[in-house]
Amino acid sequence: MKRILLAVSGILALAFATLTPAFAQSKGTVYYLVPTLLDEFQTGSVTALELFLKQVGYEMKTLNADNKTDAQQSQMNDVIALKPKAIILAAVDFNALKPSIEAARAAGIPVVEFDRQITSTPSDFTSVAGTVEIGHIAADQAEKLLKAKNGSVKGKVLQVLGDPGDPYTLDIQKGFEEKMKAFPDVKIISLPAMQWEASNAGTIVADQMLANPDIDLIFSHAAHLSVAAVASLEAAGKKPGDVMLMSSNGAPVGLDLIRKGWLNVEVEQPLYAQAAAVAMFMDKVANKQEIKPGDYDVLGLKSVVTKEAWGPNIKIPGAAITKENVDNPAFWGNQKAPTDTVKAVE
Repeated sequence: MKRILLAVSGILALAFATLTPAFAQSKGTVYYLVPTLLDEFQTGSVTALELFLKQVGYEMKTLNADNKTDAQQSQMNDVIALKPKAIILAAVDFNALKPSIEAARAAGIPVVEFDRQITSTPSDFTSVAGTVEIGHIAADQAEKLLKAKNGSVKGKVLQVLGDPGDPYTLDIQKGFEEKMKAFPDVKIISLPAMQWEASNAGTIVADQMLANPDIDLIFSHAAHLSVAAVASLEAAGKKPGDVMLMSSNGAPVGLDLIRKGWLNVEVEQPLYAQAAAVAMFMDKVANKQEIKPGDYDVLGLKSVVTKEAWGPNIKIPGAAITKENVDNPAFWGNQKAPTDTVKAVE
């Protein structure tokens, strides 16, 4: 698996490199603290952020915490000492990193939250997918799938979460379950795959298919968890279509599972747009200028900046991917980087 991920990362890096325009004069170095490189979204986020930040004049260095909170806390301390123009943080644990964010800002270093929202302390900018909305989209798709299979919206759903220390998965769960409340005949079993480990998801699916062989639909909060789910279903003698499947980040492996007939729906997390938004506002962040709320066009997606208690926050919508639209090059899982050049917001 790791070899496959590294290979995909290499392909993405090469693709981005060939599309990168001539660099503007450097405005300084920005550090990106990535939580892990175990899944395609995280590897893709590194190359996408690097591409777009170069387009607006910044160099970027990345530190991988390997999903370890203490490692990321140490990295924050080390980076603060280097006094970069800004820190981009995708936190391993949103509670544990709060003191580190406050220490960076106290040292005069702006902090950008990427992908994983932290609301317990102020930061200088947050770029996230509409995660609660992703849960809503997944619920709409589950409604359609269960009705088509059972004649009405009823049945049993196994929801495989990511790590419960990650607000990304908690928000998706919140959105999914609040909309599924409209269907009391649907039973939802929710279990976490600790540290987002695919092997943990595989074990959950294998155990639950024994305990609840009448599960109609499995909803995993990331495509790489669906890969493990499929492996467990195959080991149990299942074939594509025997159990319906959904995921929620739009990774290449998820799109491949749609093409192979295993996955019914992948709800995309807009990786390119999330990274582009960070670059668009980096001048404002680095120079500590006001970021005005309102609607912004981010790579063609209508996105909204709001002023929240934790600072300016941009939320970018996701979309449902099915066999009908899986080959659309706009989806990041098809590994075709945008050709549009990002411009800094003035």
